Amino acid sequence: MSKRALVAGAGYVGIALAERLLGRGYEVTVLRRSEAPAPRGALRFRADLTAPGALDALPEADVVFYLASADARSEAAYAAAYVSGVSRLVLRLARQTAPPRRLLYVSSTAVYGQRRGEWVDEGSLAEPLDFTGRRLLEGEAVARGAPFPCTVLRLGGIYGPGRVALLERVRSGAARSTPRFTNRIHRDDAAAALAHLASLPEAPSTIIGVDCAPAPAAEVLGWLAERLGVAVPAPASPSERPEAGRSATNKRCSNALLLASGFRFRYPTYREGYQSLLGGHEA
Repeated sequence: MSKRALVAGAGYVGIALAERLLGRGYEVTVLRRSEAPAPRGALRFRADLTAPGALDALPEADVVFYLASADARSEAAYAAAYVSGVSRLVLRLARQTAPPRRLLYVSSTAVYGQRRGEWVDEGSLAEPLDFTGRRLLEGEAVARGAPFPCTVLRLGGIYGPGRVALLERVRSGAARSTPRFTNRIHRDDAAAALAHLASLPEAPSTIIGVDCAPAPAAEVLGWLAERLGVAVPAPASPSERPEAGRSATNKRCSNALLLASGFRFRYPTYREGYQSLLGGHEA
């Protein structure tokens, strides 16, 4: 079986995914807007997904991963990245000699607007609270409308190497705690989950990508403070609480379907994940 992969949107997770695919013997093309180099062994195709005609010379692929991200937090930027971009890519892929065997579209658990600490799974109502989730849902619909199989992976908050802002806020005393549930996934597990789903003969049309331990923010911050040897973050004032914002949610996302597909986490909870980042940050 031919193993040609296209990673459209080779950023934080996309580069880790491309490296993983190269290690599995794939021929990998990374599509990105910037001049940044591709991982060693991969082909770089520089293009703006939203520009007409930009994809005409795109190499053909057997499996395609869509990980584009918005370049600003605005409705126009989200529509361009998550809706227009995938629409143009689907049209280009449909003109291949043979269609891809699967498109994997990376979305977000932001499409779920639950606010009472409910458990959420793939069958739960997706009613986003703001434009970010609405545009992601619109992009999901475009991807699912492709004339070839599609799987949507809804990722929680992504953390990992190089993303230590939370550790620094705890260490400096700037962090504030809330009882709101948070859901996350380590970058390496996000990349591994995408590669895993691409390898399955069949995959769910929608799947949630979070680790095994949704946890209140206060719990995570307290655990980090203990490891760093600093004071436990104080509770947020009413004006500082996330629930004061229109888009704040409070939910526990289930990864049961991902686990049932045979996937196993390297970092099953925030404890293992953040411990791997603490080397140079412990007191």
